[in-house]
Amino acid sequence: MSWEIQSQLDQLRKDGLWRQLRVMDSPQSPVLEHEGKSYLNFSSNDYLGLAPSSELKAALLEGVALFGAGSGASRLVCGSMRPHADLEEALADFKSTEAALTFSSGFAVPLGTLPALLGPGDTVILDKLSHACLVDAARLSGATMRIFPHNHLDKLERLLQTAQGRVLIITESIFSMDGDAAPLREIVELKERYGAWLMVDEAHAIGVLGPQGRGLAAALGLQGRIELQMGTLSKAFGLSGGYLAASRSVVDLLINRARSFIYTTAPPPGVAHAALKALEMIRGEDGERRRRTLRRYVEQVAPQQAASQQSAIIPIILGNESVAMDASAALREAGIMVPAIRYPTVARGSARLRVTLSAAHLPTQVETLIQQLTVLNLAQRAEAACH
Repeated sequence: MSWEIQSQLDQLRKDGLWRQLRVMDSPQSPVLEHEGKSYLNFSSNDYLGLAPSSELKAALLEGVALFGAGSGASRLVCGSMRPHADLEEALADFKSTEAALTFSSGFAVPLGTLPALLGPGDTVILDKLSHACLVDAARLSGATMRIFPHNHLDKLERLLQTAQGRVLIITESIFSMDGDAAPLREIVELKERYGAWLMVDEAHAIGVLGPQGRGLAAALGLQGRIELQMGTLSKAFGLSGGYLAASRSVVDLLINRARSFIYTTAPPPGVAHAALKALEMIRGEDGERRRRTLRRYVEQVAPQQAASQQSAIIPIILGNESVAMDASAALREAGIMVPAIRYPTVARGSARLRVTLSAAHLPTQVETLIQQLTVLNLAQRAEAACH
């Protein structure tokens, strides 16, 4: 029996779906060095520009000096160190919940949470555009999985009417590939009407939206009505890792049952120490200044998007995979790095460029992006995608 790997690789190339790693020779910043050339970076999720900041680098070095390079063990053995506990307490306060639990990555959060809370006989209802980690976690839980079309409240309600067992609705607050917002208030009202729970992934909203950058749930005053709030430390926080903010009883259950938490070495304590500094910056005046700068850039590139939810993600939907790849290559030739997003990350026929903005960009760099989008006749597409 042949594995036919080469034929699969050949087909990926033929379909315009070939992917390869690009090695950067510089720190994460608005300008990247790749293969001896400099590129303006409009690819990163470092929305507030904290990853290269002197404050965060100093905090990371301080954390290593105080607590060592690694944790040495899982959290339940001897790997729970003071920075982990302090960070979880601070995140719970930030998200207005009783408790929080940190994980090694954002992907690991739902992979541990959903199988710990749900099983056969229960129901998970997901927005069609939910991130892959949420879909994989729902499958892993063994619960019946149901999908509703993106932000389609009528279909969500019909699924709630027939759902069995414990019922969990899952959505992102800001969707990673479209940059649009979930109708969060209406979803909360539906889940309360039908006695379901709600899990909201705030990965692309934390640090960017809401008072003190607390996310879309806080912007809408809904934090106290959402059972499971997950997020990441790898985007606006400028680091790595993930967290779940919830009730004390949920967090206690995850400590005992979440396999992606129990059976892995604890994240480096220096990262947790630095995340505390990132959270301090996000919540303070420095964070507010960075959010103002980010909003101004969004208003310049995509005014319609700025008028809605002010996401830092601007999709330019081109449809065909090859067209998207050619557009990305043309921008790269002009010295701008913007990724082409294709199937299976997005649906077939909806390939796009995914432009992301950062508070660390200079005004002249944003102007250069706008000029190049105009030259390539992509500026109007960017605006139409956000309408």
